[in-house]
Order: sequence, then structure tokens, then C-alpha cells
Amino acid sequence: MADFSKIQELLGDKAESLLNHTCSTISKDSLHLPGGDFVSREFVNSDRNPQVLRSLQQLYGTGRLANTGYLSILPVDQGIEHSAGASFAPNPRYFDPENIVELAVEAGCNAVASTYDVLASVSRKYAHQIPFVVKINHNEFLSYPSTFEQIMFGSVERAWEMGAVAVGATIYFGSEGSNRQIQEVAAAFERAHELGMATILWCYTRNGAFKVDGVDYHTSADLTGQANHLGVTIGADIIKQKLATNNGGYNAVNFGKTHKKVYSDLTSEHPIDLCRYQVANCYMGKRGLINSGGASGGASDLGDAVETAVINKRAGGSGLILGRKAFQRPVAEGVEILTAVQDVYLSEEVTIA
Repeated sequence: MADFSKIQELLGDKAESLLNHTCSTISKDSLHLPGGDFVSREFVNSDRNPQVLRSLQQLYGTGRLANTGYLSILPVDQGIEHSAGASFAPNPRYFDPENIVELAVEAGCNAVASTYDVLASVSRKYAHQIPFVVKINHNEFLSYPSTFEQIMFGSVERAWEMGAVAVGATIYFGSEGSNRQIQEVAAAFERAHELGMATILWCYTRNGAFKVDGVDYHTSADLTGQANHLGVTIGADIIKQKLATNNGGYNAVNFGKTHKKVYSDLTSEHPIDLCRYQVANCYMGKRGLINSGGASGGASDLGDAVETAVINKRAGGSGLILGRKAFQRPVAEGVEILTAVQDVYLSEEVTIA
């Protein structure tokens, strides 16, 4: 395990701001925080059946972060979402699905998330070794011109038959097809729960109007927060969301409904406070928020991943789902990044703000 000084070193000149910040917006005392008893504490009184509780516990009880209440998931659905060439050309070994799963195992991840046949092709060898999360819908990214569409690629039953512990899905909230996507994913999540699987929702916003005067509000705290709230409402046990980078999307786009206290009392410009608003919209943390690791930026990836993990943890989040920063480089370096992220969640010195 990396020591606290290593985390400080990787944060560089941001260490003071990120590690010593105290939230004066939404109090940590109002949050349902991760912990070893998280599944029993937050789901036992819900309508989730015992098989779902067992699946959730398997997710939270695997890997280096087992029984901490935190998650480190390797997602490799980019072969569809971003094209296989764009995703795997930097490291062609990951055209082979087995290498994807082996990276997650070697790095001590809680789970590996990928597409139907990536996981199906190795299910008999690995489904009992590491939890599988099958991504059931995608933007196939080959149609031209590109659209903000998510379409189903298979059945929930097939994911269950290959031994998956959970299913994952994406909704592009705000897109032209979002109403259909909400209905399809809600039905799929209901079926997954019936079969005893957990559910993870990629909660993304997509609409050209969310860019105003050169500012991109797709990752604003207010818009992503509402996407999270919609996601937990339709039965997501875990929310995957991009880290908030700004705020005021509702006001900039001039649509929908918000409240001035969202900006004056419940958030500030500090990244931990922005992320805390995302957590608050996941029923104050009753449903875990895992932030995404984002694209690979080269030499800065290790520091960037640790920074995102610190923000998520100190905000009250439940972990990171990091892919391209890990698999688009040599295996040893990918493992180093994933374990560095895990070290943040294992560090007693990195506390809730």
C-alpha cells in the first residue's frame, strides 16, 4: 500500500486544497457513508431480494478494497463506445478479451465491466474468480452522422446465464432518445433484480444545447446531479458519473427548474463540494457514486487518477471506475494506476471532508 506521502506527492500543488478542505455546504453528518456494512445497512430494508443483496456483497467484497464499502472497477466497453481501433491500438493485447479480465484480476479490482461477448468468451474460466458486470446497451458509434443513441445489445437473461453479478447500462439524459432509454433501462433493471443481479447506471448528459458560449455544461454539478437522481429513481444500485467540473448548467441553458440555494448553500466552486452535490442526489449516499476515470492523457494519468479518487472519497463517494488510463498502456503501468487509486480508499489519512 502506498503511504500518505506518496498520495501527497502525486497531488502536487493541489494537495493542500484537496486534502485539507472542509465542506461547509452539505454536511458529512447527513451522508450515508461507505463502510464494511454498507450493503446490510443501506439495502437490507429495500425491496431488493436476498439474491441481489448477495450480488451486491460480492461486488463490495472482492479485491483489494473488499469489505471497505468502496469499489474499484475496470470498465472496458470502449471497443463499442469509442471504437475498437481508437481504444486498443495503444495496446493491442486488449483486443483479446482474456487480457482484459486478467488485468482486473491482477490489479485487485472489485469487478470487471465489459460487453456481452467479451465476458461471455471467458465466462467459464473467470466468472467465479471476479464479478462480471455486463454492459447491456451501447452507442455503437459506427452510424454516420453520429447520434446520442443507446440501444440494447442483448438480454438480461444472457448476462445472468454467463454468471454476471451485475448489469450496467447507459442513459444519455437530455438527448432526443432519453425517454425511450429511461423506459428500456428501467425495465431491464427490474428484470435484473428479479434474477438476483445488481444494477449500475452510466448516468451521462448529452445535448448540444448544454454547451453555451464556449462553456461545456455536460459535467456541471446541477445537471449531473439531476441525472443521478433520475438514475437512482429507476432502480440503479450504483451510479457511474463523470466528476463535476463546473456548475450552473440549468441557468446557462435557461431551461428546467432549479433553486438559488443549489448554488449559494449546497455547492461551492471547490471540486469536492461539486462532487458532494452529486453524492447528495444519490439519496445522500444510500446508493454509491462511482466517478469515471476519463480518457488517457499520457504522463499525467497517475496523478489525475489519484486526484479524482481523493475528490470522490472526500466528497462521500464510493469509488472509481477507471479504464482507458489503465489498459491503454503496458500492463505493469496499468496495474500501478489501479492500485494507486485503491490506495486512496485504503488510506486512513484521506478522510471525508
